[in-house]
Amino acid sequence: MDSDTRNRTDSLIVEPRAAGTLAARPTGITPWVVIALMAAALAWLAWEKWGPQDQGDIVATSMLVFEKQNSLTVFSSRFDVVAESTSTPSIGPVELGVLESRQAMIVPATVEYRLDLSGMDTGDFRWDEANQLLEVELPELTVSTPNLNEAQARFFTDGVWVSRDASTLLSRSNSQIAERRAREFASNAEVMGLARTAAREAVQQNLAIPLQVAGFGDVTVRVRFADE
Repeated sequence: MDSDTRNRTDSLIVEPRAAGTLAARPTGITPWVVIALMAAALAWLAWEKWGPQDQGDIVATSMLVFEKQNSLTVFSSRFDVVAESTSTPSIGPVELGVLESRQAMIVPATVEYRLDLSGMDTGDFRWDEANQLLEVELPELTVSTPNLNEAQARFFTDGVWVSRDASTLLSRSNSQIAERRAREFASNAEVMGLARTAAREAVQQNLAIPLQVAGFGDVTVRVRFADE
């Protein structure tokens, strides 16, 4: 009896094991798999940094160049304007012609020609990939208000007697005439032709170099105005 009890008790004894320990199990991931994954990750990073890059849309890149510039001054014209005015004093309805005075003014004027690039959209660009040709249609040039440098103006006054009021009126009249004539001169066909040529060359340079730096290669940029 005692022998049976002792045998039964001995069969219930379990070997002690430290709490919190887990039995080792095989993971199934061998070291060469980890090495392969690391090599693939390094290859991907190297490709992203040094591999061929997608340069994107050349039209979008061109528009980005224009957005940064917004407005481009392409030409400046400086010239002299001649204006002449007369003043005849009167007493009531009677003009005193003998007291007529006259003033001539020669004044330097400066006019700038600008391109407003902010309103351009994708419809103003056409990309010919086969010939590596980018065509750009420009908006009309904007002519600035003439800047009259009256500090360097030369005045010639003629008359028997020129009052201070008459001199002021003559100078004011000549300034208005000079501004009008400067606008007319700035808008004539010859000067506008020079300004348009300068605009085309400026846009070609402002696009060709950034496109080349961006990786598009040697792109030919052809620029024209809407009425050309």
